[in-house]
Amino acid sequence: MSNVLSLTTFLPILGVLLLLFIPKDSKGVLRNVTLAVTVVTFLVSLIMLAGFQTNAEFQFVENVPWIAAGPFMMRYNIGIDGISLWLVILTTFIMPIAVLSTFTAVEEKVKEYMICLLLLETGMLGAFISLDLFLFYIFWEVMLIPMYFMIGIWGGKNKIYAAVKFFIYTMVGSLLMLVALIFLNFKGMEAGIHDFGLLQFYNLKLDMGTQIWLFLAFAFAFAIKVPMFPLHTWLPDAHTEAPTAGSVILAAVLLKMGTYGYVRFAIPLFPEAAHKFAPLIATLAVIGIIYAALVAMVQEDVKKLVAYSSVAHLGFVMLGVFAFNQEGITGGMLQMINHGISTGALFLIVGFIYERRHTRLITDFGGLSKQMPIFATIFMIVTFSSVGLPGTNGFVGEFLILLGAFESQLRWFTVVATSGVILSAVYMLWVFQRVMFGELDNPKNQKLLDLNGREIAIMVPLVVMIFVMGLYPKPFIDKMDPAIKKLVAQARITPANAQTMPAINQMQTPMGHQDAGQMPGAQQGQMPAGHQGGGEMPAGHQGGGAMPTGHPGMDNSSPQSSPAVNPHNAK
Repeated sequence: MSNVLSLTTFLPILGVLLLLFIPKDSKGVLRNVTLAVTVVTFLVSLIMLAGFQTNAEFQFVENVPWIAAGPFMMRYNIGIDGISLWLVILTTFIMPIAVLSTFTAVEEKVKEYMICLLLLETGMLGAFISLDLFLFYIFWEVMLIPMYFMIGIWGGKNKIYAAVKFFIYTMVGSLLMLVALIFLNFKGMEAGIHDFGLLQFYNLKLDMGTQIWLFLAFAFAFAIKVPMFPLHTWLPDAHTEAPTAGSVILAAVLLKMGTYGYVRFAIPLFPEAAHKFAPLIATLAVIGIIYAALVAMVQEDVKKLVAYSSVAHLGFVMLGVFAFNQEGITGGMLQMINHGISTGALFLIVGFIYERRHTRLITDFGGLSKQMPIFATIFMIVTFSSVGLPGTNGFVGEFLILLGAFESQLRWFTVVATSGVILSAVYMLWVFQRVMFGELDNPKNQKLLDLNGREIAIMVPLVVMIFVMGLYPKPFIDKMDPAIKKLVAQARITPANAQTMPAINQMQTPMGHQDAGQMPGAQQGQMPAGHQGGGEMPAGHQGGGAMPTGHPGMDNSSPQSSPAVNPHNAK
């Protein structure tokens, strides 16, 4: 199916149209229709997964003209590769679970709530598949609106504060990204690029100063969404006040927009700037890992504890991504999926207990394993997944991240970050002990009912994925492997290029040579045929010396031919 991506993305919109014709008092029908739409969307995405070929190219591409306004040309350009594939599947997998969790949790304005869920799904899917920068920005903003309403209307007692804070933080980052997109488009027009096609901008060579400013604009927007320390303060409030389904979607999918943004946009578009700022981003990631773990440890509200754990887990993802090697980025991508499953499951567990007791204070519980054995068993499995116990999904991602980061220039950052693994075990096992074990002496807890059939059905797919990804992650890694190799090549810059980029851009190259930044293969950190970048040069290629007679880059009759400066070894 050539249009399977569009079908997957816009099926929820068709569901919204169906909901408009259902009376708002028919709550059961509204819930069932919404659940059916999300299940069908998931099944369609599995067709896409089955037809996906394991290679580095974008597949299921649709590219048609969309908007033409003066010099600006926007296209409906979508496609997926191994990097975005699993994020699309994660989104369609989580949505039916989130919808099913609302059946007893939301009783007011059910119709509007279901419409918000479906609109949110379309926005998230669209952002993951967009290959046009302007189209990506549209979907990026579409996600903001339904989540704002979900927190502000169906949230807790401080819902307005949390919703406004979420909106302001995200909007500020979005506006910076929009300015950067427009500026980047003008740079593209100067180079003969006449639309916002992402793949064309991968080949656009920018000077270091321009890269730095554009990277900062993109990185700031994505850092808010991750969120990274110190831009994380909106997240605990949003998570704590959001309804259960909102927290699940926010943790499982929305936060991945930030990390995905770095992988898809910031790093391959501005590789030299990304390398320049890698130590700073690694520093913030490590601070976030340790700080969030320490803050989580002292939380009295179990939902806020899980929210801070998200900041710590995504700090590991950022550390892996900015290792710029295959192990690190693979671990980062796996951990995005793992975090969506395990932390989404934790928020569901908190939601189950909140529906029964209407409190999230850890001190109000204790000894629940005696009263709710099924709940305790599932909570234990998910806790082990969040801690990263071998055999669960959390272990594979964290291990690859630490391995890749340790082998990169971030070695000492990795050494410090490993303390976050220990701290995560401390706060997760401690909260499990206080909630599940001890004396069952609170009379209100003695009347609690164990999980019912619907709640077990919600948790079983998540528990299955915890063990599948933990015991046999190979199919997931294999699908994304070629795309990650391509990304690593795009992000790689040779030491000579990294150190002498300004000099190369300013110097006069020998006659017949292209600018070093425009040479074929430069984007992959590769030299033209015959040039062993960073290694040994062919005979006669001594850095700064004369090139051999007849070299294709030389004009022997020109007075500039000798002596020549080799641009690959320029100092």
